Amino acid sequence: MFFWQLVVSGLSIGSLYALVGLGVVLLYRTSRVLNFAHGDLSMVSAMTAYTLITGAGVTFAGAAALTLLAAFAVGALFYFLVLRPVKDATLLGQIVTTAGFALVLGGLAVIVWGADTKAMPFPLSRFVWYDVAGLRIDQLTLGSFVVACAAMFLLYLLVQRTKFGLAMRAVSQNDAAAKVLGIPVRRVLAVTWGASAALGAVGGLLLAPVTFVSPAMMFEPFLKGFAAAVLGGLDSLPGVVIGGLALGVLENLFAGYVSTAFKSTVAFVAILAVLLVRPEGLLGRKVVRRV
Repeated sequence: MFFWQLVVSGLSIGSLYALVGLGVVLLYRTSRVLNFAHGDLSMVSAMTAYTLITGAGVTFAGAAALTLLAAFAVGALFYFLVLRPVKDATLLGQIVTTAGFALVLGGLAVIVWGADTKAMPFPLSRFVWYDVAGLRIDQLTLGSFVVACAAMFLLYLLVQRTKFGLAMRAVSQNDAAAKVLGIPVRRVLAVTWGASAALGAVGGLLLAPVTFVSPAMMFEPFLKGFAAAVLGGLDSLPGVVIGGLALGVLENLFAGYVSTAFKSTVAFVAILAVLLVRPEGLLGRKVVRRV
């Protein structure tokens, strides 16, 4: 029973890793840019929600909705105002641009909110327990898993079941051909950046009661989300979900049976083991270059 208890809690935290990783993969699929500001944008979103709840008296649901809208707008504006003007830069130059944006967000967070840790008021509790098939699951773990899965399902519907999702897939395949076919490529990319930021905001809100709210709160979750993306395949949305869930379970099992001291290293050992066998990740596609 202890084994299954670890698996269930691992699936919950793994779903949050997957949620963070999905934002990274979503952008990489469409623009081939790795967004290193993703974690900091999630952190700022969580801090914004904290301020709305504690400073303005907004309910958690209202603060979450406003935060998601703000994150979407910031993500879209970042594409239009920063990335689009440097679209002719090298891929490394665009990645460095996102890293610079991350530093700006981190600095602003320290100036506005300070560097101390804050407790986020949250509607779900760690001290309310449910018995499910003989397992004890706290309300926060169960609720976080359900919300994360719902967010991932909504992303699946957007990408696979809507005309806009079809346009996103067309842009990811060949943006020049998509433009010739009349697809508004810039608008698609802007909305994709906004959707990625909103996904990150959901992840930040769900992680806030676990990591607490601080400028450094998303450092490790972002690394784990990025690890899940690499493990599953940077061009595969199902892959990052599998990668995130697998990492969460592996970490928990290692912490429960071996040691909590090296829990964070498990993710990178798992990546190394998988990439030695499949360099493209679990569900990634092989890239064949003709010369």
